[in-house]
Amino acid sequence: MLELSEDEANSTEHLDSQVQKAQEQLFLLKKQQEQIEKQKRELEELSRRQEELERGRTEMTDKFTRSLVVLEREAYDSQKKLEQIRATRESFEQHLVLLESIDPKSWNPADLHKELSRALSTVDDARAEFSQQRSRLTASTHEDGSEVALPEAAPEMGGIGSANSFVQWLQIGFAVTLPLIVFGFIALMLFLWFASHAQ
Repeated sequence: MLELSEDEANSTEHLDSQVQKAQEQLFLLKKQQEQIEKQKRELEELSRRQEELERGRTEMTDKFTRSLVVLEREAYDSQKKLEQIRATRESFEQHLVLLESIDPKSWNPADLHKELSRALSTVDDARAEFSQQRSRLTASTHEDGSEVALPEAAPEMGGIGSANSFVQWLQIGFAVTLPLIVFGFIALMLFLWFASHAQ
């Protein structure tokens, strides 16, 4: 009986030892499992961030590439329009100088027809240039959406049978001949005055 009790005691100790070992192994396995799960989460996070990096890099590379093409085209169009505006400005300045140099008071009455024709030709050239440049700027305005606000072009002066043409010719003729009319009227009054006193 005593021997059986010792065997039983040894067997109980052995089982307890095995249970403790199993518990220790279970504890170690749990720790390993936690470490593996932690590594898995870290790897998943790294993978997600790498995908985000690649997606973001691709998206922004595409946007910058397309934007640079658009900006290049805009810069070219703006440069072209700027050159056109500069050329138009130079042309307008030249025509303005020519128009401001017209001075009917300084014309020789003997050359009145020639001077008048030359001045009208200058005005017609200026009007034609203004209309042409305005049309060009308006066309480029419709293309790019920006606006250059120039006044409306006046009707052509040289149109045959035009009422405006006749009125404008009449005004110019009156302005040019007014000094001669005044001079003739004064001369007539002086002549009549001398004639009445001579009697």
